[in-house]
Amino acid sequence: SREFRDKQASFFDLADNGEKVIIKRGKKQAYTLVPIENEDFFLSPEAEERIKRSREQYRNGEFKTYKTADEAIKFLESL
Repeated sequence: SREFRDKQASFFDLADNGEKVIIKRGKKQAYTLVPIENEDFFLSPEAEERIKRSREQYRNGEFKTYKTADEAIKFLESL
């Protein structure tokens, strides 16, 4: 078990240094180690892209505003 722990630690060191680490489990299952900068909060690449697009739309004035929550709810229900 000590040998396994030592080898496991080296996988984490590789991931910390930016290397892509894939761990295979059986024939059909594989996992990728990805270091997370802030353990409290993680966004997928897709979510980051959507946020980036939304910010661009905001900068370009491509958004709607409503004076009351009822107006916003009415708009959402019309979709």
